[in-house]
Amino acid sequence: MNVVVCAKQIPDPANPGRLTSDTHTLVRDDKLILDDSDAYGVEMGLQLAEAAGGEVTLVSMAPRGEVSGLRTALAMGAAKAILVSDDALAGSDALATAKVLAAAISRAEPDLVIAGTESTDGYTGTLPVQVAELLGLPAVTFAKKVAVADGQVTVDRQTEAGYDEVTVPLPAVVTVTAGVVEPRYPSFKGIMGARSKPVEQLSLADLGLEPGQVGFSGARQEVTSVVAAEARQGGDVVVDEGDAYQRIVAFLEQVKVI
Repeated sequence: MNVVVCAKQIPDPANPGRLTSDTHTLVRDDKLILDDSDAYGVEMGLQLAEAAGGEVTLVSMAPRGEVSGLRTALAMGAAKAILVSDDALAGSDALATAKVLAAAISRAEPDLVIAGTESTDGYTGTLPVQVAELLGLPAVTFAKKVAVADGQVTVDRQTEAGYDEVTVPLPAVVTVTAGVVEPRYPSFKGIMGARSKPVEQLSLADLGLEPGQVGFSGARQEVTSVVAAEARQGGDVVVDEGDAYQRIVAFLEQVKVI
């Protein structure tokens, strides 16, 4: 079984994020790392591929031919990677990114596509289902358990009330939640072996896409300004003088809790 995992490479969250002064977009000039949310997808893909006798192919989009995050996933056990890197991609919104990833994924001819529910530097949560729509595949989101058998994928889909069991035919797109599996730590042997694993680097032209479809020119959204979040205000202190319960009830009614 050929499993494709979307592996986003992001600026290290341990360092303060920086925005460009003109476009208010995240600066990605430093070394990028594998998004923690996608580490769960990589591990899920590896377990499914190992059980079915297949392999995992990573797909990513990043500037400057950046592969640091991909090397981490390759060290975990992925067989190879496809990286789309092109200066024209700067400023791409979620839909443009989905078009790029869908074009790259289609080259791998996957049986199953796995992605994190959302990235930790974007939080749109829309990209995986956009990829599924562009590829014409069924999509199941918020998976807390994934199993593949008889040409189908069965997912326990997390909901507020518990979970739904959903079964769809392969190929399909599945997004996994944090905690669906415990990501493995790359071994020393895996780290050394990752250096020689193939990473195919593609440009927009390789994917048959035009610059006007992506980047700032193709984006359907724009960040016009960024302001600091307001500081949290201190709460009211209720001193009980015999009527404290009445004041608390009145406050709860005011904020429509009761």
